[in-house]
Amino acid sequence: TANTSLAHYCRDNGLLLHIHRAMHAVLDRQKIHGMHFRVLAKALRLSGGDHVHAGTVVGKLEGERDVTLGFVDLLRDDYIEKDRSRGVYFTQDWVSLPGVLPVASGGIHVWHMPALTEIFGDDSVSQFGGGTLGHPWGNAPGAVANRVALEACVQARNEGRDLAREGNEVIREATKWSE
Repeated sequence: TANTSLAHYCRDNGLLLHIHRAMHAVLDRQKIHGMHFRVLAKALRLSGGDHVHAGTVVGKLEGERDVTLGFVDLLRDDYIEKDRSRGVYFTQDWVSLPGVLPVASGGIHVWHMPALTEIFGDDSVSQFGGGTLGHPWGNAPGAVANRVALEACVQARNEGRDLAREGNEVIREATKWSE
């Protein structure tokens, strides 16, 4: 396929292949004759993508939490058990096929970081466009705010704190040291 050829080119030239989710709705929102995003995600993994937009649950890209977590596992894990509640309809053994990093993007900002940390964990990519550029002090402080929030949430999670309940407080505490 064209995607596989592009993946080979990227590997040969030390590049990563980012698969954008643009136009997915043309295929996967058609309930009668469409193709579910789960099928697209698997096809992209099989054809050599390195990272793909996976929905966010909390941003503007729609997605139910459990189903999004199912996509994330299908993209990253070598083996995943059947779990219909997460949209995984049969056990999938990817053996040694490389995983794909899920990308969280689309309307996300610093206050989404606790949820993003819980949903995506450490092996993911977070793309903050307007969530960085829209910072009241400018682009660079927006980027710093995202990084500070990420590091604070990862540390809090590793310390056993409940990000769903304490996430906003974790970020407020982190801002005291980043001014």
